[in-house]
Amino acid sequence: MDIYEEIVKLRQEGRRGAVATIVNVRGSVPSFETAKMLVRDDGSIHGTIGGGCVEADVWRAAREVMEVEKPRTLTFDLNHDPKYDTGLVCGGTLDVFIEPIAPQALLYIFGAGHVSASLSKTAKAAGFEVVVIDDRDTYANRQRFPEARDVIAEDFDQAMSKITPNESSFIVIVTRGHRDDMRVLRWAVQTKTGYLGMIGSKRKTIAIARELQKEGLAPALFERVHAPIGLDIGAVTPEEIAVAITAELIAVRRKAERALPHMSWFLRNAAPQDAQAPSPEKVKSCDETD
Repeated sequence: MDIYEEIVKLRQEGRRGAVATIVNVRGSVPSFETAKMLVRDDGSIHGTIGGGCVEADVWRAAREVMEVEKPRTLTFDLNHDPKYDTGLVCGGTLDVFIEPIAPQALLYIFGAGHVSASLSKTAKAAGFEVVVIDDRDTYANRQRFPEARDVIAEDFDQAMSKITPNESSFIVIVTRGHRDDMRVLRWAVQTKTGYLGMIGSKRKTIAIARELQKEGLAPALFERVHAPIGLDIGAVTPEEIAVAITAELIAVRRKAERALPHMSWFLRNAAPQDAQAPSPEKVKSCDETD
């Protein structure tokens, strides 16, 4: 299997990595221009850029690149740095470009109503692979979601038993009612998903979280839930709400460093009499009722 097939396989598995490529050679070096090496998130490698101390330094840099998801270029002078003197007939310099390999961003949308139909389109346009799940085949079908990678029309509990989200997964809960939202949230907070958001009013999110905590789920499990969901852009219509949600998904995927106007009432300072009192809603929308 060549390095490009390995990259595709790595992304499909939802894993991270980095590719190092020799982009410039001057003089004699123990490899050739365009030589490539893939460093996987578990530290294993595929390919080589020549071995020795150069490759060891590139391996360490690649581990950093895959974490911050920002490329970098390293220059090695084999003429003057005794560190790279291995006794070989080498006396040149080389530049190595290291780029991150991000896993496929897989978005699970629970619910197939109006917001979901718009969200599937905007998220797909933004580079997410979309899977839609709903227990109504009149809503969860290819006619409504032609752009989705998969459309699952079956009971939520059955569907969830077949899904194993990982750190590169995104889950959005936009079902048609509180009962189904609670069923999905109960499962979702216990997965390894990298993003978890639920639509609805602040009152609803508080009520559902409290009920699940009464069942024995630890409060800490809810600290990563984005609810209400989406960036605060004043969204009202399903199409606008879909844009607000997609914007938040992008911010999480790209690890936006600046402060964003998003709602995370679990992490806000709470009133003394109510440790879970929410801040104002960020997206003023009701549950899907279709």
